[in-house]
Amino acid sequence: MAHIQDRWYRKVVDPVTGKVGRERTNLYGVGDRYKVRYLDPDGRERSKSFPDRQKKTAEDFLIGVENDKREGKYLDPARGRMSVQTFGEQWRAAQTFDYTTRERIGGRLRVHVYPYFEGRSLASVKPTDIQGWVRWLQDNGVSQNYRVLLFTHLASILNAAIDDKRILINPCHAKSVSRPRADQAKIEVWSHQRAHAVREALPDRYKIVVTLGAGCGLRQGEVFGLSPDDVDPEGETVNVVRQVRLVNNRPVFAPPKRGKTRSVPLPAGVAKALESYAKEFEPVELTLPWLHPGGKPVTVRLVLVDDKRRACRRSAFNWYVWRPALVKAKVAPSRADGMHALRHLYASVLLDAGESIKALAQYLGHEDPGFTLRVYTHLLPTSHERTRKAIDAFLAESDRAA
Repeated sequence: MAHIQDRWYRKVVDPVTGKVGRERTNLYGVGDRYKVRYLDPDGRERSKSFPDRQKKTAEDFLIGVENDKREGKYLDPARGRMSVQTFGEQWRAAQTFDYTTRERIGGRLRVHVYPYFEGRSLASVKPTDIQGWVRWLQDNGVSQNYRVLLFTHLASILNAAIDDKRILINPCHAKSVSRPRADQAKIEVWSHQRAHAVREALPDRYKIVVTLGAGCGLRQGEVFGLSPDDVDPEGETVNVVRQVRLVNNRPVFAPPKRGKTRSVPLPAGVAKALESYAKEFEPVELTLPWLHPGGKPVTVRLVLVDDKRRACRRSAFNWYVWRPALVKAKVAPSRADGMHALRHLYASVLLDAGESIKALAQYLGHEDPGFTLRVYTHLLPTSHERTRKAIDAFLAESDRAA
């Protein structure tokens, strides 16, 4: 039965009068005076101590525990003592992300989350702490969209803590917390002249990346993982079935982003460029592990390898090949001018030609056409002249009918 124990005094009964009194115990003045004893929902005895002159607080605590038990809200206090970092790492290890994503999330947490909450338990994190962390990120120059990503990670960790019955509510969802909002900046599409200038500035071995990026909308890793066996000239398609990724700084073969394979149209110009490229740089057969460094070895003939006949590494390519080409082409290197700019150019060309958002999403490997629309909506052609001509033709036809 739940009760409050007074550790400093015990009840005594006068054998003559029968009156109940109290006398000091040998613990008098030592430690906390009141100890609340109760059974948790699993029938295990729990306790919590309170100092002298805190009996009302102890009574309120006991009432709260019993109410929580009845309403199914009881949490074992010990479970909430796990640190944010310890639980965060458990959460990350249990996720079904691909290996590269798990590695990247780990890096984000170690740099931008764990240092701020160092030594803090899950149960100790309050909404004001979350708001302070968001401000700390802002003061440290973390970009708006990156803050959104970090906030999402932390909120997911704390949601998992709720499911594990370590905390009752997620402080990230409190009304007093100003959640970062994504800043959807408009994409500045490269001109055809810029793409051509960068292509000409690249070493001959790497010029094909512009052709494949701007001509088929392939991501960087997909360009690095493309095999001649994925190209179907007769069917006029390119099958995007793998990419080269770095896991623990080692190259591996992996499915395209989110495991979404796809087929994209093969323009005649791209087919011709691939044919010419293969005559100068023959495909190289390479064996890499699948998904992670300990994965099953897979052998693939690759269209593009580095000058040492190895799989291209994103970081090395960006720094030693792509960046110098941008400088040579008089393009100031920036985050917006990575190889992804070629995909944006591909999208803009298709939209200008009247291709549908649904088809474009499929070619780009987007799961949701709505995402494609949000990213590229400002590139949709809006021809005032075309509109005026269409309405004038309609009105003219109406006049003739009258």
